[in-house]
Amino acid sequence: MKGIILAGGTGTRLLPLTSVLSKQLLPVYDRPMIFYPLNTLIQAGIRDILIIISPDYSGNYLNLLGSMFHGHGVNISFVVQKRPSGLPEAFILGEDFLDGGSSTLILGDNIFEDDFSEAIGSFVSGGRVFAKEVPDPERYGVVEFDEATGKVLSIEEKPSQPKSNFAIPGIYIYDGKATERAKAVKPSERGELEIVDMHRAYLERGELDVRTITGEYFDAGTHDSLLKASVCVKEKDFRSRFHPIVNEAIAEFNAESKRLLSLQK
Repeated sequence: MKGIILAGGTGTRLLPLTSVLSKQLLPVYDRPMIFYPLNTLIQAGIRDILIIISPDYSGNYLNLLGSMFHGHGVNISFVVQKRPSGLPEAFILGEDFLDGGSSTLILGDNIFEDDFSEAIGSFVSGGRVFAKEVPDPERYGVVEFDEATGKVLSIEEKPSQPKSNFAIPGIYIYDGKATERAKAVKPSERGELEIVDMHRAYLERGELDVRTITGEYFDAGTHDSLLKASVCVKEKDFRSRFHPIVNEAIAEFNAESKRLLSLQK
């Protein structure tokens, strides 16, 4: 199992903040946003991670993460996405990295309280996505369940009249067929490849598993959600629940940065 973090995009909803810094490098309380999806993957035992970044901020990511996890058993690679074309493109850009194996894709601005270790560790084949009950499902891909059996009946992308309040947040687990199926996705009316079409491709073949989650979840792509995420991770002390590898790597990075600054004085 390998991991992909999608950290490209323009972050227009967070202007003017994103005029000077990548959205996924903005602070969520005491650490850059990118560390939250990184921790989700590392916590689940994933040690090979590809981060997809935009060309404008590639240097920032290399300066922060280029060598931070050396010596901690975590291998981080980067691919530059010149122009965002939809979430399925992550599987196409990461084709060589994935090498036909299973992967977990997580969006760089999605923050989860849930631990996905069991869901990722028990994955065998097909696809596995998650459903979270939200007050504004029209902003997401929406899952419709059969009330009696719990079977997934349909998945719609940002419907004006949602058939349920269960949204699909930005973490997806797929087998080695993901790249092939991503290449088969046709651009939508807005000119992008839609991840919901990936879900449907697996669902139509009876290969999609949908699990519900109940912990705090933030799509930190707006000023309000970024603030709410920061308050939540502070009040619930997310830092104490980070995997030791992540906390140790950050501590070492901070110490070395302070040492280098002291030499410049």
